[in-house]
Amino acid sequence: MQLKIMPKKKHFSAGRVPLILFLCQMISALDVPLDLVQPPTITQQSPKDYIIDPRENIVIQCEAKGKPPPSFSWTRNGTHFDIDKDPLVTMKPGSGTLVINIMSEGKAETYEGVYQCTARNERGAAISNNIVVRPSRSPLWTKERLEPITLRNGQSLVLPCRPPIGLPPAIIFWMDNSFQRLPQSERVSQGLNGDLYFSNVLPEDTREDYICYARFNHTQTIQQKQPISLKVISVDELNDTIAANLNDTEFYGAKPSKERPPTFLTPEGNESLKEELRGNVLSLECIAEGLPTPIIYWIKEDGTLPVNRTFYQNFKKTLQITQVSEADSGNYQCIAKNTLGAVHHTISVTVKAAPYWISAPQNLVLSPGENGTLICRANGNPKPRIGWLTNGVPVEIAPDDPSRKIDGDTIIFSNVQERSSAVYQCNASNEYGYLLANAFVNVLAEPPRILTSANILYQVIANRPALLDCAFFGSPLPTIEWFKGTKGSALHEDIYVLHDNGTLEIPVAQKDSTGTYTCVARNKLGMAKNEVHLEIKDPTRIIKQPEYAVVQRGSKVSFECKVKHDNTLIPTIMWLKDNGELPNDERFSVDKDHLVVTDVSDDDGGMYTCAANTTLDSVSASAVLRVVAPTPTPAPVYDVPNPPFDLELTNQLDKSVQLTWTPGDDNNSPITKFIIEYEDAMHEAGIWHHQAEVSGTQTTAQLTLSPYVNYSFRVMAENSIGRSVPSEASEQYLTKAAEPDQNPMTVEGLGTEPDNLVITWKPLNGFESNGPGLQYKVSWRQKDGDDEWTSVVVANVSKYIVSGTPTFVPYLIKVQALNDVGFAPEPAAVMGHSGEDLPMVAPGNVRVNVVNSTLAEVHWDPVPLKSVRGHLQGYRIYYWKAQSSSKRNRRHIEKKILTFQGNKTHGMLPGLQPYSHYVLNVRVVNGKGEGPASTDRGFHTPEGVPSAPSSLKIVNPTLDSLTLEWDPPSHPNGVLTEYTLRYQPINSTHELGPLVDLKIPANKTRWTLNHLNFSTRYKFYFYAQTSVGSGSQITEEAITTVDEAGILPPDVGAGKGKEEWRKEIVNDSRSFFGLKGLMPGTAYKVRVGAEGDSGFVSSEDVFETGPAMASRQVDIATQGWFIGLMCAVALLILILLIVCFIRRNKGGKYPVKEKEDAHADPEIQPMKEDDGTFGEYSDAEDHKPLKKGSRTPSDRTVKKEDSDDSLVDYGEGVNGQFNEDGSFIGQYSGKKEKEPAEGNESSEAPSPVNAMNSFV
Repeated sequence: MQLKIMPKKKHFSAGRVPLILFLCQMISALDVPLDLVQPPTITQQSPKDYIIDPRENIVIQCEAKGKPPPSFSWTRNGTHFDIDKDPLVTMKPGSGTLVINIMSEGKAETYEGVYQCTARNERGAAISNNIVVRPSRSPLWTKERLEPITLRNGQSLVLPCRPPIGLPPAIIFWMDNSFQRLPQSERVSQGLNGDLYFSNVLPEDTREDYICYARFNHTQTIQQKQPISLKVISVDELNDTIAANLNDTEFYGAKPSKERPPTFLTPEGNESLKEELRGNVLSLECIAEGLPTPIIYWIKEDGTLPVNRTFYQNFKKTLQITQVSEADSGNYQCIAKNTLGAVHHTISVTVKAAPYWISAPQNLVLSPGENGTLICRANGNPKPRIGWLTNGVPVEIAPDDPSRKIDGDTIIFSNVQERSSAVYQCNASNEYGYLLANAFVNVLAEPPRILTSANILYQVIANRPALLDCAFFGSPLPTIEWFKGTKGSALHEDIYVLHDNGTLEIPVAQKDSTGTYTCVARNKLGMAKNEVHLEIKDPTRIIKQPEYAVVQRGSKVSFECKVKHDNTLIPTIMWLKDNGELPNDERFSVDKDHLVVTDVSDDDGGMYTCAANTTLDSVSASAVLRVVAPTPTPAPVYDVPNPPFDLELTNQLDKSVQLTWTPGDDNNSPITKFIIEYEDAMHEAGIWHHQAEVSGTQTTAQLTLSPYVNYSFRVMAENSIGRSVPSEASEQYLTKAAEPDQNPMTVEGLGTEPDNLVITWKPLNGFESNGPGLQYKVSWRQKDGDDEWTSVVVANVSKYIVSGTPTFVPYLIKVQALNDVGFAPEPAAVMGHSGEDLPMVAPGNVRVNVVNSTLAEVHWDPVPLKSVRGHLQGYRIYYWKAQSSSKRNRRHIEKKILTFQGNKTHGMLPGLQPYSHYVLNVRVVNGKGEGPASTDRGFHTPEGVPSAPSSLKIVNPTLDSLTLEWDPPSHPNGVLTEYTLRYQPINSTHELGPLVDLKIPANKTRWTLNHLNFSTRYKFYFYAQTSVGSGSQITEEAITTVDEAGILPPDVGAGKGKEEWRKEIVNDSRSFFGLKGLMPGTAYKVRVGAEGDSGFVSSEDVFETGPAMASRQVDIATQGWFIGLMCAVALLILILLIVCFIRRNKGGKYPVKEKEDAHADPEIQPMKEDDGTFGEYSDAEDHKPLKKGSRTPSDRTVKKEDSDDSLVDYGEGVNGQFNEDGSFIGQYSGKKEKEPAEGNESSEAPSPVNAMNSFV
């Protein structure tokens, strides 16, 4: 089996971290055994930047391995370093490590330089890094004279350190003469350059021993700067000092220090630059002065600071980001803030990168004729240059190798030979550093060898991973296979994991994993194998854990810890208190399973832990002891039992097993019974089934088992309170396989085609299979023949198709289960049929008996059963209306279908249309479909009564006549003989009058009724007749007109577009005008207008008539339209009163006649088509002020004494009355002289008062 990389989909819990770390080490590149020829490999070398202690000998390391052992040589500063010429330099035997003896004589500075080691043998040469050797330096401070410093309180200060430049750089800190570190705070702190910064000074800062120290760790020396003296005085003290001796001290002004906003002491300006290398620690510093002391904040512009890599030092004055990368480049802003203001400084950070590996070249072992590649990929900022060397020589000037081709960062080898062996160096470099890697190409032809010791015994705890090693080598690279047992097949990755270094991993080792495993390595040169042994041990478990205890002071407490372990492992039990040893006190005693503490005191409270350890695993359990003062004994607590535990299987037989368990605590209620359940992990994992119940006094049960089931058991306890939760599952037990003890159910045989037989059955489930390799033996033969049984064995399916059968023949069928062990009992035969085909014969002697105009009875002779060729399902009648007997016109044929189940010979056809010609045929139906149709048979249906007339409407109503128009019935169902019209009047109380019958010829569609009562509602009943009888009736209502003026036709209503306005002139003493003859349920628009010298005033409203009902009365006062109409009337009255009042005050009395003379009779004035108003009286003038008439009749003068509030003067009288809603309605008629009439039209002007009921 080819080794494969461990699948990435595997996930491990936290408990497997040690395993993962182990695998990471184990799956590294395979090493070449040292007894085989191989090029040199550098195994150890000194660091690139090698700082040495000048007081000790110099040791420059260079170790390498190879076969034959390599020889070593050195270069110094690029030229050969001849160690034989320098007596102080020696090389360790068998090694390339140099030792330079400078302890006796010589100086370290003499040997400064760049060293490089070369290890060489016949297969190639490996080289080390360039090792820069420099001695450490710890120079002294230069002599300097430091003047004492005097400052006033609140000023800022920087104490310089300026340490000498050493190698490596010194560590700076400030102390006093007593070697005590000076206290630092947000106000006083040390910068990265070593200077001591004061944001503002205080009197307590006064001292004479500010000392900067430089520690050089490499040489373990400390250098010290001269002490600095600082004196902080108040302004008064400072002025006194100045007055006394102006020249004795250095001072900075004598003005008092006031509070001030922050300014930066470092860095200077508003912006600065910072460059750092990838992987280093980025340190940014901002130190500010100010009073009060400023606080420093940090932000990153256009980004956030990395959460897990950001740290603050020096009271947040220093921002540090560890493991810095290119993504950390950007602008960082530090903000110094106090109560007087804030200041900002932006540091632009650029992260560069020395070269770092993306893919370093790896050693390559090839056999002659093979191909391979060396890949060297690195990154950096700027992008590094890749250079190749072979055996330490640039490849451009190295001897040519035909098997080698260089393509940038890759070397491609093809058809390698032994001479192709060499060591290649990849050098990736930029301005910030370099990387150097050695990788050899070793051409070998070696058969496989196993490097792991033989017969290693591995012991693993059950349900944990097991790792079996098989380290190997060979060239070509061998393939690895693992086998279990002496005759086992190769192990595959469905259960096991094969790692590419040969290790076999069993992710979850079980008891059946115990055994001998063989690792086999093969290549074309041979084969090698190795055996290892695996034992699976039971895990150590604490089956009875110590429990939380609350005891009274002075009493005794006992903790139980019962441990179950593998019989071959010896555990050690240890008790701990609060994770430490037990107190050395005779009150604590430990026996096999118990810890007992007597005379408990308060100090004994705490956590007690029982720890059990074996050589392979360890477990522990803890409980808390709480000590309390003595209290009364509490009442017992009753609860369901605790679950049983420690389940164990014994007496394991083929079809039975004995289960034993330990009961849990009954919680003060005796256990009455135990319920046992099982799980079949092989077929129905996760589903638990009832197995048995036993008495509550038993702790064992003999269980009957089925073959080939992977059993797990669990137990529940039950008492009078209820049932416990299930116990932990027992170990699994796989019973032996056996032959099936039952056959499939629901066996059927049905054909899907005329020449096949489809045999189906319900398969057995996994539990019923009783063993592996479940199959079915399917047998069949014709029922009525003498043929032998035909049988076939099929896989675990649920269907088998027999082809080539005769059409619709009965078969006997059997389906028998079998597995790898044997057959189930002989099954019983069931009957089925092969496939059906369409029937061959049509029903004959079709007869039709017409029962009435809508029902017919059909009879036919049955077809022979043999011609059906299937299961007879019934007969199907197709019938359709062929031609209308009344209209004689051809129509679209719509066929209807009726199916009669079973072997019937007649059927009824309902829902036929009278007076029609129908055609039908009959067909026989089986499971396949329909047979041929019988000969078409026609029949006629007799006449019937007609349907109602299609429509009825009343047109042209007059005072005493109504005209009816109608459409004939849509279904005459025969020849119409006449129409019958019945009508009767309806009075104002909705009572019906006498009924009048009228016969109308059948050829009429219009009829006029004369001599009717005027303004009367009539109800009409209209229906058609044939020779059979009368059809359904249609009804309608209509009203004759009220007088000669007429009414609006029904189709003139509100919202129905432009219609002709009808008008009525009202000039009498009535206070209302009735609108009669309106259509029920119709909307109307009414306009009431008044005309006078001041113009025309009108008002409009819309109302809708109610539906006509003879038996229902409506309270008109509650109708919305009536209320709206009354509101309009009230509004109109108010307008008219205003007009009259204004006219009277102006001395006029509505000279309408003059208007009429000027504009002719308003009754014959044309109406404007745009708004429906009369020529002069438009709505636009409705609200104009009333004008005084230009002409007033001489006999119409108004007397002054008549100008009062009486309304009588405006008309001939006042007839006041109350409307139905209680509103006052009055009518005023003007006093006018009669004018000569023109033609037949009245020239009398409309009254300027209540004419609200007239149409305008």
